[in-house]
Amino acid sequence: MQSSSDLFPVALMSAELRGDLTEDVYRLKPGNSPDPSVELVLTRLGIFGRESARGAPVILLHGSFSNRRFWYSPKGIGLGPFLARAGFDIWIAEMRGHGLSPRNQHYRRNRVADYARYDLPAIADFVCEQTGEVPHWIGHSLGGTTLAAALGGHYLGEGQVASVALFGSQVSRTYWPLKMPPVEWGGRLLLKRFEVLSGSLLKRGPEDEPIGLALESLRWHGLFGRFGDAESDWWAGLSEVPMPVLAVAAAGDVQDPVWACRKLLEQFPEESRHFLCLSREEGFAGDYGHVEMLIGKDAQREVWPLVARWLEDRQLPAQIGTEIAAG
Repeated sequence: MQSSSDLFPVALMSAELRGDLTEDVYRLKPGNSPDPSVELVLTRLGIFGRESARGAPVILLHGSFSNRRFWYSPKGIGLGPFLARAGFDIWIAEMRGHGLSPRNQHYRRNRVADYARYDLPAIADFVCEQTGEVPHWIGHSLGGTTLAAALGGHYLGEGQVASVALFGSQVSRTYWPLKMPPVEWGGRLLLKRFEVLSGSLLKRGPEDEPIGLALESLRWHGLFGRFGDAESDWWAGLSEVPMPVLAVAAAGDVQDPVWACRKLLEQFPEESRHFLCLSREEGFAGDYGHVEMLIGKDAQREVWPLVARWLEDRQLPAQIGTEIAAG
């Protein structure tokens, strides 16, 4: 198993057999950002006995307060193992300070801007080097938002992205009090007192999030805020993205509502975009929620096969309800 790279230092942390799955865990140290201590962990899933016949690479990005277990449970269940068993070459990324990725020196300052500008390109380059192919990307919630930032900022290009699927990702939900400068300033002063937002205390997930993400979000949603950083308007840049894009929203998602997920998609070129709403009205078992859109028995039966279909053809069935019933 290759554990080195011509790009930057890489260590093969472990190579295990988990039932029918092979699990190779890599630690990358790209050294490409202002904080040289950043290390990122990638878990590669394959099927035992089929290592030499891996299919197209797919990179999975978790959302906030999460880690690789969103895609891959200790029992070998999840969208990651499902796609590996379907023949895809699965790479599960863990962002700075999440899961197996250690906290970097300036962890509290981490922002989507850092993930998008430095981390995702390094991950893409390593996967391209290891596989010799351009990967597909799937992001959930903040993972999808980060992916949109990388595309809109042109930090990821056609040589690094074959297609994109965004699940429950948006940046348009408005928090009107933040449009009042005194409220934004007060919120910023309050947040700066903390190092992290605790996922366990907030009952949002198993991981913490650096306070830099919250401060960045305040700026996005402020009176003159925009989806971007001081150097680049990511929102405007999305209109120039040539790769196929799928946006998936869930009718029962109160955190990232359908209309906002659709608005993010509509910023991409019309000829390359596709939209799917997981709702009873569209023929699904029910109105899915923010997490349930990818986790649970209904998702396993209804959503995962559609993801595999998208990765194979970059298309969805014309009649979703008919396809689900046939499956």
